[in-house]
Amino acid sequence: MLDANETPCQAHWSYGPPPAAAASSDVRAVAFTDHGIWYKDQTLNLLGRGTLDHLDAAIDAGAGAAFAFLANLVRAQSVAGIEQEALNIFAAEAESLGLSTTRLPFPGGPVADPSAGIAPTTTDRFQVLAASPGEGPLHLLLNGHMDVVPAETPALWTSPPFEPQIRGGRMCGRGAADMKSGFAVGMLALRALRKTVPDLFSRQRIGFVAVVEEECTGNGALIAATQGAIAPEVVVLEPTGLDLLLGGVGVLWIAVNVIARSGHAESAHRNVNAIDLGMRITARLRDWAADLARTTPEPSMSTDAHPYNVNLGRLNAGDWTSTVPSSARFGLRLGYPRAWTPDRAEAEVRRVIAECAEADSDFPLQPEVTLTGLRARGYLLDKDSPLARDLAAAHHAAHGTAPVAYTVGSTTDARIYLNDFATPAICFGATGHDLHGIDESVDLQSIVDAARTLARFILMRFRPGAMP
Repeated sequence: MLDANETPCQAHWSYGPPPAAAASSDVRAVAFTDHGIWYKDQTLNLLGRGTLDHLDAAIDAGAGAAFAFLANLVRAQSVAGIEQEALNIFAAEAESLGLSTTRLPFPGGPVADPSAGIAPTTTDRFQVLAASPGEGPLHLLLNGHMDVVPAETPALWTSPPFEPQIRGGRMCGRGAADMKSGFAVGMLALRALRKTVPDLFSRQRIGFVAVVEEECTGNGALIAATQGAIAPEVVVLEPTGLDLLLGGVGVLWIAVNVIARSGHAESAHRNVNAIDLGMRITARLRDWAADLARTTPEPSMSTDAHPYNVNLGRLNAGDWTSTVPSSARFGLRLGYPRAWTPDRAEAEVRRVIAECAEADSDFPLQPEVTLTGLRARGYLLDKDSPLARDLAAAHHAAHGTAPVAYTVGSTTDARIYLNDFATPAICFGATGHDLHGIDESVDLQSIVDAARTLARFILMRFRPGAMP
């Protein structure tokens, strides 16, 4: 989940291209440089150059079907609580590839796990795990989230948000990028591999899990992992612009209920407005976050980054235009340092709010603070981990360019695997535009390009030595 219109903050490292002097005739030549690690990709690999050509041809041939699959997913509105239609579409697509599917129960309401977010009250529903047939644990897991954020101002869109349209090489629609594009990338790669190397998963199994509530709690990935949707490595197919997203800061959702003295609008100059008081708290929290960025910067980001943004996302107040509101509820999202626990972040935020109200005589009562969703701890995958290293190598083999490794001032489900299951997880996917925003879209060619990288990475994992 990348925040709306967020500009990724590049880390202090990247995966550089191989130096010309390192060329050799080895099947798998490796060179370490100041920029990371690369694998020589100009020599004949163990599958044969022709196999990779056939793989790319299969990806190109399957692109149209992958785009149609993505369009079907976009049409299935899947904001939190109503993801089931889209999940059934995913299950049908997986079964058409010969994958077995399991509907994993997902309870509505609170989750009894200290790592869980504060769940909205919904009915029980399911998530879907697709896997290659066979027995035994999964060797690699692909992850995607089916929930999307609402699109409550459809009149501002060029076309209706849940009616996918292709314009200028992009598919437009809510969730087209974040992150239903990842399902198109994954299925395109798997279908091409099935056609090119049909016995690839005969000895080891691959899984592809479609989860819910990534946008608000992270409980989907958490619960699915406890139900067996876990592997030694996880690739989360978020739209990363064909680069490698290695980590993010902590994120906390809260609601602040502010009480004030109401009155007639005629005497508004003598009555403090609850909305005005709430905006003072919001301003104080933004100052606190800016100070935090200076005193406790995120080490993986540049010094001019804004890692701990405070976003006022929802506001409910007032019952009459000519009445000074006596109450207001502010829905806030806050970033916090990766080294902090969610409990510490909550305590710090409560302290700042309490001190703000105490120092301001206009507050008749202390605001009430409640947790409402994400309690996400920050995370970071080691840039030198085999997962990051080999995915970078696969991308270079596919495209001849090195992906940038970066972190963001938001969070993704990768944190669940890294923090709670000690499992390496990375985000990689297509190029999205206006995530969470009006006219959200995904570059269609980037889906094809991401599938080429992913397919080569899967080959590396299931046929060791198959890639140069």
